[in-house]
Amino acid sequence: MSVSDEDIAFAKELFEGVGHLTTRKMMGGLCLYSDGTIFALLYSDGTLFIKAQGDFIDEVKALGCTQWTYQREGKDKPTAMPYWTLPEACLDDPDEAKALARKALSYL
Repeated sequence: MSVSDEDIAFAKELFEGVGHLTTRKMMGGLCLYSDGTIFALLYSDGTLFIKAQGDFIDEVKALGCTQWTYQREGKDKPTAMPYWTLPEACLDDPDEAKALARKALSYL
């Protein structure tokens, strides 16, 4: 399944103004970049993920975000990626989403 045009438009609008925003479709999803740095993903089901590293991980955990994991064939444990679900509040408030994106970028 690929990401829908509506979901792409929503993500672009949500993060509009977070640097020079560009996107790239990859593996059925979409990568979002600010000034050439990837900071978020849009999964094919419409879920938005924010990249978190360092101390920012504790902050996104405190916001109730969950880490993106997937199961590789032939592996016993899931593989964890450095992307965390965007908090529900951010989906309804572009200012909060942009603030979180800028914070994520400050750790990259």
